[in-house]
Amino acid sequence: MTIHHAASLVTPELTEAFARDGAVCIRGLFDKTQLEALAEGIEENLKNPSPRAKVASQPDDPGWFFEDFCNWQDIPAYRRFIFESGLGEVAARLMQSQQVRLYHDHLLVKEPGTRQRTPWHQDQPYYNVEGRQNVSMWLPVDPVTRDATLEFVAGSHKGPWLMPRTFMDHEAKWFPEGSLADLPDIEAKRDKYKILGWALEPGDAVFFNMLTLHGSGGVGGKHRRRAFSVRFLGDDMTHAPRSWTTSPPFPGLDQELTAGAPMDHPLFPLLKS
Repeated sequence: MTIHHAASLVTPELTEAFARDGAVCIRGLFDKTQLEALAEGIEENLKNPSPRAKVASQPDDPGWFFEDFCNWQDIPAYRRFIFESGLGEVAARLMQSQQVRLYHDHLLVKEPGTRQRTPWHQDQPYYNVEGRQNVSMWLPVDPVTRDATLEFVAGSHKGPWLMPRTFMDHEAKWFPEGSLADLPDIEAKRDKYKILGWALEPGDAVFFNMLTLHGSGGVGGKHRRRAFSVRFLGDDMTHAPRSWTTSPPFPGLDQELTAGAPMDHPLFPLLKS
């Protein structure tokens, strides 16, 4: 898949839908060769997890939900995929941004039989950035059914920020308790929301704003769901140091970038300028 072809899939209609809904699906964005190389990188990551890796499912879950972050510098397959696939141009068009920086990568693997849901949440409250021009890509290298896919509440990227909590214990480890409104019970009132979600084949990807409410179910007993996510920062994104440990953490960054500074740092290389 060439960079030009990848960018050509981002039509004006798709950019408009992203601005309106905060989430879109792009079919056939990556080819078999790219996916096979990425899958090799995922297996390398699973065999050699970083210190940032965590298990996000309960011990009695018959499956296993694994996450790891910020490995593009250590896994060549990740680095090639991020820098050579045309993702920067796709992100630029969706964000309507001249500049695109890599924020971080995120591996999410749900092994067969995993019951653990990914609870409804926004991503940006867990992070150390402010601004509106951002986008996350979520790409499965395995087929994903509609009931196991990532779902989004259309328009929720327009705010407000909602309380980030730990996925398993629902603790407020980031913003102090009561400082942000809690999420509504979306599952109990699904008919009140415009919920977007797509069954996905390898090569399809979804893109969403970091404030878009999203979540997903577990996976069936015979289905594995390996997904690779990449976050991108646009023109208006700035550093927002926190007094708590963000997820993922960037230790020491507050000593190098002041509050409100552009994310101009080797940890966040330019993909498009």
